Formats: sequence, C-alpha cells, structure tokens
Amino acid sequence: MKNVLLLLFLYLFLSCNNEKEILLFSYFKGNGEDGLHLAYSEDGLKWQALNNDKPFLAPLIGQDKLMRDPCIIVGPDKMFHMVWTISWGEKGIGYASSKDLINWSKQQYLPVMEHEAEAKNCWAPELFYDDQKEQYIICWSTTIPGRFPETDQTGDDGYNHRMYYTTTKDFKTLTKTKLFYDKGFNVIDGTIIKNKDTYLMVVKDETRWSPAKNLRVARANEAEGPYSKPLEPFTITEEYWAEGPSIVKYNNEWIVYFDKYRKGRMGAKKTKDWKHWEDIQDISFPEGTRHGTVFKAPVNVLNKLRTKL
Repeated sequence: MKNVLLLLFLYLFLSCNNEKEILLFSYFKGNGEDGLHLAYSEDGLKWQALNNDKPFLAPLIGQDKLMRDPCIIVGPDKMFHMVWTISWGEKGIGYASSKDLINWSKQQYLPVMEHEAEAKNCWAPELFYDDQKEQYIICWSTTIPGRFPETDQTGDDGYNHRMYYTTTKDFKTLTKTKLFYDKGFNVIDGTIIKNKDTYLMVVKDETRWSPAKNLRVARANEAEGPYSKPLEPFTITEEYWAEGPSIVKYNNEWIVYFDKYRKGRMGAKKTKDWKHWEDIQDISFPEGTRHGTVFKAPVNVLNKLRTKL
C-alpha cells in the first residue's frame, strides 16, 4: 500500500511540475544568418542562452536565407508556431512549427505581399491567436512606394512602412491581405496582447526625420482592430532608439522587452496600467542578443532543450 501511495505521489508531483511554466525568449544574432537562438529565465530578468548560444534552427528559405525577428507563440494545439523575416527585399515571410522547439516542420514561404507589384519588403512579422474567432493573425510591415506619399520622406533610405495582416487557421490557407495599421506615420514592429476585454498593440514609430524611433501603445476592442491612435511614447528617443518590442505578463505586471539597437543591448519597462511605466535596470541577456519574442512554455520543454547538447 505504501508503494502504491508513493508512486501516486510521484506521478502527481511530476505531472504538476510538467505543467509549470518557464519564460523563454526567441532571438537572432548578427544579421540573422545563423538562425534561431533561445534563452530562458526564471525571474524575467536574468536570461541564459540555451545550446551554448548556438542556433536551434538554420534558415533555409528566401534569397538571403535569414531568420530575423523570430516570433513564436503557443497555439491551442499546444504547438509552437513561428514566423520570421527571411530577407531584406522579398514579398513573403517564413513559417515553421514544432512540438518541442528542437524538431521543426519544413520551412514554408508565405507569399503575403506577392499581389503588390511594388512592395519592397516584408519585415518583422508577428503572430497572435484570436480566441474569439479561433484563428491566427499574422501582421508585418511593408513599404509600397507612393502608397502613403505624405510620409515618403520620413523614413530611412526611402522606407515608409505601414502594417498589413492576414488570418489563417492552419497556416496553409491565408485570407486576403489587408491594411492593418495606418495612423499617418511610418510604423513597424507591431505586437499584440489581450488585456481583459481590450487588445493592446505596441508599435514602433519608425520616423527618422526628425527621429521618433520609439515605442507607443494603441488599443482596440477586437484583435483585428481598428486600433486607436497611439498614446505618447513610453521609451525615450533622446536616450536610445528602441525596436522589436515583446510583451509578457509576469507577477501581475506587464513587461515589455525591446532592443536598444544603437546601444547594442536589450532594455525593458514594466507597467500595471499601460499608462505609468518603470524602467527595469537589472536585466541581462546573452551577449549579442537581437530582438525576438518572450513566451511561456512548460518546464518539461525547457528540460529537453537543456539536454539537447
């Protein structure tokens, strides 16, 4: 009888432990040429590289074969779904999925802007699962010369981004691409979260002349929008330029991680109400980390990642 009770206790302990979640972070290094990197954290502050900071997945598609801006979310199917920037100048993005972040599906090219003859790029794709409509939203930024002439001279090297999106249930059939966010300024790096009954999107104001290069928050009542004009920036242009925001709720606070890319390091701010912000000073990431996505995963997934060596 004692042995039976002991086995039952061990089973329940292991089951509970496997259900516990850990914070993971997907990122790229350099130009994104070597592929997907992963780090983990037990407190949201100190991030440790996995696999000796070697990539878990090498980019195989696109003219430039890059894996920049890797965005990973966990779907209702318990699979990890990832999209990324494959190239500086193509009209599609990359997609792959995995059940363990080690073994990945065949990499797919999603031709999200092939219908736009003048489109220059597809950068910084992001994923969000809309549980109300039971579908995935894929959004990204593209420059189409002359489409928004009033801000054509505000960006870097002629880039004048607006955000676009498509939806899908299976990453095979995509709905018609639509304009997602245009509030009269050059915008990129939008990422969405749901906060109670409100959807919040953090975007980067990509205006170069005169420089904004900061992060702002917009709101909507539905995941597909329409999203509001953004609030005042919560990052400080005069101190650093920020990009690649990623959001997680941790200890009843929202943390936004971002790339202080001109300073070569990551930054973070936290908020409880999306109006008042506090700098997080004591964060650390693996050297050379470029922006990606923070997400939660079961502890047993981390254990497998740590034994991959």
